[in-house]
Amino acid sequence: MTATLILPDEFRERIEVDARRNSPRECCGLIEGMREGDAVRVRALHATDNLAAAAGRFEIDPVEQFRLMRALRGTGREIVGCYHSHPNGRAEPSARDLEHAAEEGFVWLIAALDTASNDVNLAAFAYENRAFAPLSLTLA
Repeated sequence: MTATLILPDEFRERIEVDARRNSPRECCGLIEGMREGDAVRVRALHATDNLAAAAGRFEIDPVEQFRLMRALRGTGREIVGCYHSHPNGRAEPSARDLEHAAEEGFVWLIAALDTASNDVNLAAFAYENRAFAPLSLTLA
């Protein structure tokens, strides 16, 4: 069971910039990292194009996901999760997010952008037992 996501501050900043730049569409990307006991340490972010036609959705290009999976083979790193934004939304998984979640232990990092203030609130969750469990988010 994953309890903590360790996110270097530089990656937090990149996600915030990505969320602002893509608004009103959702930004999205893959999270590369390593599992360390009950924690996941983020080692890299891989921004991807959002293939979803609708503004309030995200879809990561599966070609990019498979390319990254192949590149990470034998490195000790893996795709540990994804990130996406909720423009003018909440930093919590939506019903649509739950519908599309499938991989046990996969991390979902959500960046809620308040378009009035331009503030971004980050929250992390792990998909476990067909539900989202909140994670402690540690900025490093």
